[in-house]
Amino acid sequence: MRIFRTLLISQLLAAVIIATVAVVSLSLYTQQQLERSQKQASVSIEQILSYQLTGDGKILSRQLDRSFALQNLRISQLDGTILHEQNKNKNGAAFATMILELFGSKFTTRTVRNQDQNIQIIYQLDFSEPLADFQQLVLILMLLPLVIGWLPIVLSKSSISRNYRRTTNAVNELIDRFIKDPQKAEPDWQKIPTEFADINVSLQKLANYTRSQYNEMANNAHQIAEEAYKDPVTELPNRNRFVQHYEDNIRLNEQNEFGVFAITRCTELQTLNQTRGYQEGDNYIREVANIVKKLSDTYKDNMVYRLNSSDFGILLPRVTPKEAENFALQLQSKLNEYQKISELDSVAYTGLVTYEAGKALGELLAIADTSISLAQTKQPNAWHLQKESAGLEMASGGYGNQNWRNVIDDVLTNHRISLLVQLIQPSNRSAKAYSEILVRFKTQEEQVLPTASFLAMAEKLDRIVQVDRLIIEAALTTIKNKNLQDQYFGLNLSARCVHDDQFMIWLERRLLKDAHIAAKLVFEVTEFGLQQNLKTSKRFIDMVHRAGARITVEKFGVGITSFKFFRDLKPDFVKMDGSYTRHINDDKNNQYFMRLMIDLAHRIGVGVFAESVETQEEKHMLESLFIDGNQGYYIGKPAPI
Repeated sequence: MRIFRTLLISQLLAAVIIATVAVVSLSLYTQQQLERSQKQASVSIEQILSYQLTGDGKILSRQLDRSFALQNLRISQLDGTILHEQNKNKNGAAFATMILELFGSKFTTRTVRNQDQNIQIIYQLDFSEPLADFQQLVLILMLLPLVIGWLPIVLSKSSISRNYRRTTNAVNELIDRFIKDPQKAEPDWQKIPTEFADINVSLQKLANYTRSQYNEMANNAHQIAEEAYKDPVTELPNRNRFVQHYEDNIRLNEQNEFGVFAITRCTELQTLNQTRGYQEGDNYIREVANIVKKLSDTYKDNMVYRLNSSDFGILLPRVTPKEAENFALQLQSKLNEYQKISELDSVAYTGLVTYEAGKALGELLAIADTSISLAQTKQPNAWHLQKESAGLEMASGGYGNQNWRNVIDDVLTNHRISLLVQLIQPSNRSAKAYSEILVRFKTQEEQVLPTASFLAMAEKLDRIVQVDRLIIEAALTTIKNKNLQDQYFGLNLSARCVHDDQFMIWLERRLLKDAHIAAKLVFEVTEFGLQQNLKTSKRFIDMVHRAGARITVEKFGVGITSFKFFRDLKPDFVKMDGSYTRHINDDKNNQYFMRLMIDLAHRIGVGVFAESVETQEEKHMLESLFIDGNQGYYIGKPAPI
């Protein structure tokens, strides 16, 4: 323990100081006594010589031995004739002698002469006994303070250790209580020794501070968890919360839990993002969320989730299929009202399915998705309720796919499409631009099908090549019949067609048939689609150029190989992805990237367009970056050709 070491060191230092002072004092005192003895002996020897009547050295030596303790003695005449000599070499107090010599004492021989008696005495007193006593006292004075200083340390060590253990145990117990339940943790003051009473205040401060920190962390963690489970656009719980709720309260519920689950799919989101911009897309999602939430709130214990960008999940516990049909009819009515206000071809489609406790979530979602596919083959904003418990088998059997196959085949057979155009406005007179042709697909009842869903299912069911051929034929026919050969038009192509050899042969022949119109066409293909096979993509672009048409790479800037692709394929135009144009007036990084790409493109003679331009500020910023053309809801809405 540090305090014990400190106490030990301080005690040892004190003992050393005391011992040093005592030894010094004793040494000075002993030194004075020895000097006094030396002086007295010198005086006595002089007196003995003055009264000496005979010159016999032996008699004089016996007299001196009786009077003094001598270590060395030499009696001689003044001319050096030795009369008597004796020596004692024994010195049993060498340590004492060394200490006194440090203080200036000199243990040397002394000389006494008497001219009258013609005698000279050279002697050294023997201090063996006083030096031995002095040495013993020195050792005692050096050891005694150490022993006295060490004794209380030994006696107090166990007490200090015991108090430390009690305090440590009390603090550890307090920490354990804080770990288990910080709200109820309080220090046990009785377990802390009085010697450490001051620590009580600190522990109380620590307890209060720790409790406040814990509460703050708990609140923050709860808030972070809520944010992690919340959709930022609609403020609804997200897919993770839905999965958690379903697993905890429905699938693992041992009670007879049942109800209806619905997915409402916002099929116009992608179209809105491309034609009117992401801001309009977010507003569209929020409006649909409000419609779904208000209607769902009329049912007890309902839950609404945003499962992904376009899907809302709705749980209606303890609702029968009959009640679910009424819910779906009301929802369709609300969506129809919003469709008229927002000038959309459709708003959303809903697939409903019954559920009971123990049903796997994957099975539930698969059946709901099939129900949506069936709903999309009906009128706008339609719904479909799947009641059968064997819905998954039906879904895997392709029931929804079969309906879509029939709808797509009907569109292809009867040419049930209509064409719209949306302008790409050039930024200056020298810039070349065109109008993009957009397509709407219709049912037998002349109801508009969701474009994104139609194209996705056409791709899935291997009908996309026929759909693209139909669109190209319709566009060429419309341009010819309406005498629009002096205008430039853009047509979208799927990646599947670009890499299809038979389609490439057909397209080249079709363009050569109407070469004067082909020179006015610009084919738009996504960057991702071209990157799938650069070799066939380059062959396709070369064919289009031979026919006199041009190529635009749309959604440019998303791929990680954009520059290599840009350099190798050399398209006529690139259309930057809408994520770069959105709020570009406030985004320095996007401004820098756009300026860089525009400069690179212009160096090799490629025009650059921006899509999803929603505001005047975005348009002005893009024009300041020397963009060649702008397209978006702010520039112009899609209109019939």
